[in-house]
Amino acid sequence: MAETTGTQRASGCHNGTERTLMRDWIRNHGLLLANIALFLIFFAGMVITGAASYSEDQQAHGQATVSIGEYLATGAFVEATFENWESEFLQMGMYVVLTAYLFQKGSSESKPVGKAAPQDEDPRKAAHGPNTPWPVRRGGWVLKIYEHSLSGLFFLLFAASIILHAIGGANAYSEEQTAHGQPPVTVLEYIGTPQFWFESFQNWQSEFLAVAVIVGASIYLRERRSAESKPVAEPHYETGA
Repeated sequence: MAETTGTQRASGCHNGTERTLMRDWIRNHGLLLANIALFLIFFAGMVITGAASYSEDQQAHGQATVSIGEYLATGAFVEATFENWESEFLQMGMYVVLTAYLFQKGSSESKPVGKAAPQDEDPRKAAHGPNTPWPVRRGGWVLKIYEHSLSGLFFLLFAASIILHAIGGANAYSEEQTAHGQPPVTVLEYIGTPQFWFESFQNWQSEFLAVAVIVGASIYLRERRSAESKPVAEPHYETGA
């Protein structure tokens, strides 16, 4: 009986340690996990409502409705998805680059004006340890790529998204053309239409408006505990976090 009790105690301690490690892991990655969860929820909502809207449009034109699986293969879905993704990746890529070189006095989104910032330090002069990223220890062209890898990732994702936007949009545009007795278009022809650029510009402008609002509003407004805000009691024109 004592042996059994000892085994149960050890098992309970092990399970308690696992739960603690899991809680710590969730806490340490909560921001990323929350955003992934919200993305999946809203993306599922977009797919479901998009399929319903597409089917209503099909019925209005005397055509068959589609299932969710069939909707995912349509140009309308591809165009709608990547039209939005391209603007997000463009916004974030440009924001990473602009905040490297431009300043906004008083904004929590800006590096300090006229002062050295840790982000400006040359990694070639930094002390290297076992936890130093491998590209920094490797140096050379690998480091050159790595020190601009964040903006590079966003611009690659932007390029991929705008290409898929053009492909899906050409498909959807051609379906509409055909329904009205007009010839379909190629991807290159679609890129030359006002429709393609309207779809892009209507999203791009909203993204940079949102960036301008957070940059300007963070001078005067606060959000306690947020990394995107200055401390609540900090003066308006104290720049940076």
